[in-house]
Amino acid sequence: MKLDRRSLLGLMGAGAATPALAQGAAAGRVAFLHGVASGDPDARSAVFWTRVTPAEGSSGDVAVALEVARDADFRDIVRRVDGLGARAERDFTVKHDLDGQGLEPGRDYFYRFIAGEAISPVGRVRTLPEGATRDVTLGVVSCQLYPGGLFNAYDALSKLERLDAVVHLGDYIYEYGAAADDYGMISGAALGRAPLPPHEIVTLADYRTRHAQYKTDPDLQAAHARAPFICVWDDHEVANDTWMTGAENHQSATEGDFAARKASALRAYYEWMPIREPKAGALKEAINRSFDFGDLATLTMVETRLLARGEQMTFADIPKTPDGQPDVAAFEAARQAPDRDLLGDAQRRWVGETLSRSKAAGRPWQIIGNQVVMARVKGPDISRMMPAEQVQQMIASLPADVRPQVEAAIQLFKLGLPFNLDSWDGYPAGRERLYETFAAAGVSPVVLAGDSHAFWVNELHDKAGARRAVEFGTSSISSPSPGDHVGGLPLGAALSAANPEVKFCDQTAKGYVLLKVTRETLTGELWAVSTIMAKPYEPKRLKTFVVTPDGALTEI
Repeated sequence: MKLDRRSLLGLMGAGAATPALAQGAAAGRVAFLHGVASGDPDARSAVFWTRVTPAEGSSGDVAVALEVARDADFRDIVRRVDGLGARAERDFTVKHDLDGQGLEPGRDYFYRFIAGEAISPVGRVRTLPEGATRDVTLGVVSCQLYPGGLFNAYDALSKLERLDAVVHLGDYIYEYGAAADDYGMISGAALGRAPLPPHEIVTLADYRTRHAQYKTDPDLQAAHARAPFICVWDDHEVANDTWMTGAENHQSATEGDFAARKASALRAYYEWMPIREPKAGALKEAINRSFDFGDLATLTMVETRLLARGEQMTFADIPKTPDGQPDVAAFEAARQAPDRDLLGDAQRRWVGETLSRSKAAGRPWQIIGNQVVMARVKGPDISRMMPAEQVQQMIASLPADVRPQVEAAIQLFKLGLPFNLDSWDGYPAGRERLYETFAAAGVSPVVLAGDSHAFWVNELHDKAGARRAVEFGTSSISSPSPGDHVGGLPLGAALSAANPEVKFCDQTAKGYVLLKVTRETLTGELWAVSTIMAKPYEPKRLKTFVVTPDGALTEI
């Protein structure tokens, strides 16, 4: 989600270090300048990742070894894998899956990479538990715009005493350029965090460079080193508001074929992220997968962007009646069309099978990692909340590039229209089919959502009014929130007041959700950082909600 459209460490092209980076890789030495990461853990393995910066002037492959140990000093090494290669064809990234060998369930391990005399930073990974499992702790994050601000929330996550895994719901990178009016560049210019390359990314080299820059951030590196990540992409890993065959922020006339751009974006994503590669013959878009945490919980990660999403509707699509008024009825009929979907039939069947299997195994918790907000959320009619004079003052105070959108939204929301058509509200028929899937599996899952740059706690109901799930939405790490642009308007409170499904909403805070899962309860803690514009910062717990396996939601 965004409201407007549009040195530092990083790489200036595939496999080519900037002068700043080259200092660490000069004199015939390689370097590990992008940290280490692990991901997609199972009971006996995980994916281990790093990137080698070749020695200055070198372009040949680099031999790399991986060591996994029970202790941080590597006195008790349980696996050493030699013969790994950092190859130019994969932008010198290294990714290795132990493939279910050598590790024990439900315990911490430490890992590092070695290339010649160079030794990487040390990372920690926790394997998934098997059998009886007392508790699980998960961090939930989304939306990290590099110029948007400092990644203080990642620093806070990295310092947690207990963290089994981090669930990343997408927008790991953003595609925008570094022009003064590009997305986030007001803060980016103030902080000296301009994106690389300085233009909107389109090619494989562009996407590689952008991923590389993000992974030079020390706070992000610390979070990756602290715990394994379980990731899905959202739209900005390719371009804003993507769907199956296009994106709002893609212009074929100047940016070429969208399929080629998407292929480049996905290739760079698989190179630079600690995620398992698609199996032979599988679609690269099909990153939906599940993780079982012993007998306690199943985490089901879905894909809502590239497999089956139809093109987003926009408020510009509202037709006019013969007398020139917005034809809301016609717009609503189009929005409710049965073919509007995010998941597709095949993925939805897989979700149902996964949920049913989890319930049959006796797990009390089914958690769904999903990109966009699922709750029914209408835009608030602020004319009922503020005097007209105050509304005009608020509008006048907005940045010029945001003001027209806010003015239009104020008028549209008087008509009872959805707050965000890129969310599940733009695909209500698909949402009902998913709720039918929940019901058929006999589960009331906990849904996780990113994308919105806001905190949410929602109770989800089908069109007949039956409660189907509880939703926790995480705010952004650093991306601008809608509430940031409407000073004087308590947007989160307004959305809560206008929507029965919304139990809490904060449209300004930045941070993460911490899930603490036991057999009796799932506790969702909403953690914010005091600032993303400076260090030091202070972490603050905004709200705490508890869910029971029957779906009951309580604030504590």
